[in-house]
Amino acid sequence: MADVNERRFAKLKVPIGPSHPALEEPARFLFEVEGEKVVDVDYELGFNHRSIERLCQERPFSKIVYLVERICGICSHAHPLNHVERVEDIADIEVPERATYIRTIYAELERIHSHMLWAGIAGEEIGYHTLFMYTWREREKVLDLFEALSGNRVMHGCNRIGGVKWNITEEQAKSAVGALTYLDTVADKITKAVIKDSNIAERCKGVGSLSKEDAIRLGAVGPNARASGVPEDTRVMCKYAAYGDFDLEPLTAQGGDVVAQAVVRLSEIKQSIWLTKELFANLPDGPIQAEYDNEVIPPGRSVGRVEAPRGELLHYVETNGTNFFERIKIRSPTLANIQSYVPKFLGCQVADIPIIAASIDPCFSCTDRMTVIKDGKRKIVSSRDLKLGRV
Repeated sequence: MADVNERRFAKLKVPIGPSHPALEEPARFLFEVEGEKVVDVDYELGFNHRSIERLCQERPFSKIVYLVERICGICSHAHPLNHVERVEDIADIEVPERATYIRTIYAELERIHSHMLWAGIAGEEIGYHTLFMYTWREREKVLDLFEALSGNRVMHGCNRIGGVKWNITEEQAKSAVGALTYLDTVADKITKAVIKDSNIAERCKGVGSLSKEDAIRLGAVGPNARASGVPEDTRVMCKYAAYGDFDLEPLTAQGGDVVAQAVVRLSEIKQSIWLTKELFANLPDGPIQAEYDNEVIPPGRSVGRVEAPRGELLHYVETNGTNFFERIKIRSPTLANIQSYVPKFLGCQVADIPIIAASIDPCFSCTDRMTVIKDGKRKIVSSRDLKLGRV
């Protein structure tokens, strides 16, 4: 009789998605499993295509800021921030220093909120419901801050070409610093609950590992890359907004597994709280809006990157001298990170699929804008193919 450890299992294909309780947004994964072990994986996107880039080319430039803000609810500041900086680059608009600080405050509050949200979802995926309930309760404090500063909890409407829409009063700044001090203690509690919990270490150590070599080879970005030891942070490399005024270091970990992802994100919460306090303490006086000819943007091109909570976000803007854009192209962090799923899933157990899928903090609605190239030629994808995921 063969040893039970040498038993060979038949290979089965297990589809997950595009509609599945474990997926917040539609995507299709096809896992090939042998027993409980994943031996192969394939994925398909394109189920949530909203034609954002095309819509941007059909509306006056003054209305596009609010459209790109709605690409993603979690990155609702990062997208319009990158967009207005591209237009300001083309039009040679000098943004007031106070406005750049306010933009950076919103960007760091958005990072705190996103990483706390991720910690809660990660806890839910492994059955740690207490962590989910605690982090999601406390992240409401960040949303309360957004509401106090802009009147909006999710879509802030902060960015405008040449500056920002909402100023920050002395009273608002003092109240915000008090809230950040409280969130600092919350971050310590979450870190203790996640990093120092032996049960989570046993459950997640080595799960969904991504080597540094694979992270570089596959073009991973953001916390997904930094968890594998890649010290790249667009805030440090590009020094956009007010980041050039502060000494930031990319926070990294080793191994690229779920624990390393948690270490990076929880460390960044602490870093962002410190930075936001510094921004409030050094908030310069002056106007929040530059004067410019708001009728027409001159012809030109600009491409730039900002560090969204999930990683490097790229925007390309091309103008033609009218009040309509010639072309807008957006590459989200998830599109850069999606390829890293393959080495993360290979060799894992079926029970680990949900937490590995959540580990890169995917946003498929951000991602579903693409050009399909086959054999060196562009492929025209019909609406039916998009609906069925045949891209």
